Amino acid sequence: MRKSKFSSWLTILPGMFVMLCSLQAIADVITDWNQRAGDIVVNANIGPLPADRVLAIVQASVYEAVNAITQRYPVHNVKVETAPGASIQAAVAAANRAALTELVPAQGTEIEKAYQTVLTAIENGTAKEAGIRVGEMAARAVLQLRQDDGASGGESYRPFTQAGQYVPTVIPEAPQWRYRKPWLMTSPEQFRPGPPPDLSSDLWARDFNEVKTLGRKNSQQRTSEQTEIARFWEEVMPPIYHGVVRSVANMPGREVTQNARLFAAVTQASDDALIAVFDAKYHYGFWRPVTAIRNADIDGNDATERDASWIPFIDTPMHPEYPCAHCIISAAVGTVLQAELGQTSTPLLTTSSRAAGGVTRNWNKLDDFMQEVVSARIYDGVHYRNSGQVGSEMGRKIAQLAARKYQLGKP
Repeated sequence: MRKSKFSSWLTILPGMFVMLCSLQAIADVITDWNQRAGDIVVNANIGPLPADRVLAIVQASVYEAVNAITQRYPVHNVKVETAPGASIQAAVAAANRAALTELVPAQGTEIEKAYQTVLTAIENGTAKEAGIRVGEMAARAVLQLRQDDGASGGESYRPFTQAGQYVPTVIPEAPQWRYRKPWLMTSPEQFRPGPPPDLSSDLWARDFNEVKTLGRKNSQQRTSEQTEIARFWEEVMPPIYHGVVRSVANMPGREVTQNARLFAAVTQASDDALIAVFDAKYHYGFWRPVTAIRNADIDGNDATERDASWIPFIDTPMHPEYPCAHCIISAAVGTVLQAELGQTSTPLLTTSSRAAGGVTRNWNKLDDFMQEVVSARIYDGVHYRNSGQVGSEMGRKIAQLAARKYQLGKP
């Protein structure tokens, strides 16, 4: 009797099923190493902007290494030999080690310790050796690609003053960051927004009075919940966002290359978001609430009133206000995750904040997570609502570039 197409498929499916289950079973190697890399970068004390760059390079290296083994998705601007049958665990470990050692050498001991711990649990043999080889190759290729991205350029910020007049002597943060080469954008100014609100406008008065009321250090109008949110989002290092990404990456049925792709897309969108927002910040040089509120008598708006001793809930970051950097990153991350999930239900989103002492927060919707960040920076007393909305729109546009590049949402 002739075999049916169905019975023929049955002879093939077991092998395919075993392979798929195997790839799903090791999908958490991506999230495990993402958490390790985040800890290593935080402990290196290199600051949030360099940390975002490092993790983007690390996760790009991991993606290219894993994809060289599974050959599931397109290759992006790097040459890595395909390595079917190589150990994915070894490749991920080797890619992390090679990239992190190059970028944060001061953490070399911790990097090597993490690498050897993982490597000793992998069975010796050709698969392990091939995995190490492809991981190191991928990291070298990505490092070479980003070698001249402008991150090492010296800053040359010129303080605004008159000859002989004192001004605060702390140089603002990373004025050179706006000149870096993006991953996704065609140029740093591709999504540069229009200017901040005119100081005579109703919009300016609305934003001024909102942050003046809710962002004051000892505000009586800010609720306890709003204060907790403000303290939570005082954290500036990238792992606070990666916890949200892991909420999606840890969903049942996820495959290892999917997760590698997701983290590559998220970190490149985040890194580009910081390039874009610092381009806009230093282009416009808009004043922070603490400056505006203490100088409200010179803004020409009768609806704003000066408070000579006003201070914000948190220390004001040392760079111009417009737009909001936290807001552009949260929108970039959230929009990448929306593209990846498509019509799939959103899992419970969870992350923790070192700034808040390890406290955890949860969200059921990505929009709620993104909007909370906008509000948090008002409660912190360091941003205006319009700046948060403008930053969020920039982040969404950058995330759309990442979604197209990495074909997010496709299995």
